[in-house]
Amino acid sequence: MKEKIKFTYEDYLHLPDDGKRYQVIEGEVYMVPAPAPFHQDILRRLMVVLGNFVESRGLGRIYFAPCDVILSEENVVQPDIFFIFRERESIITEKNIQGAPDLIVEVLSPYTAKLDKSLKRELYEKFKVREYWLVDPDNREVEILTLKEGCYHSQGIFTWESTFQSPLLKGLKVNLADIFK
Repeated sequence: MKEKIKFTYEDYLHLPDDGKRYQVIEGEVYMVPAPAPFHQDILRRLMVVLGNFVESRGLGRIYFAPCDVILSEENVVQPDIFFIFRERESIITEKNIQGAPDLIVEVLSPYTAKLDKSLKRELYEKFKVREYWLVDPDNREVEILTLKEGCYHSQGIFTWESTFQSPLLKGLKVNLADIFK
């Protein structure tokens, strides 16, 4: 059986600059189509809530795609939104992020749902992303996963009419009716 060629960060840098978003997971290249307008609306609203909370408390930095997060030579992702605590800002370089963020938010789409729920979930768990939000626009719900003893545990699935609190960002309350309006 022929061994599969694995893509690395160096290979990723040579992908065409064609306006598409590419990611490398366990050495495989994935193209991610541009998000739909509702996806973007959700991202914008979440960025405002997270950004205001993080900045008002001086907790760290928050970013959104496209921004390369290098987890390893064979794992380069562009999470929709991610947060890095101030104490870990050394992983932020001029060109990219060199290590796992503390919080990652992925907004699911028909094209990315399987990737976000399985491959990326395993990847983020492996690289110790402390909290992972899976935002489902179709069902208007959010699942919160937290890392405990090296494994993700669901803190619940919150529906559009509820408010949830981030276990990682103490005091952050997200009203989903405002996010999914």
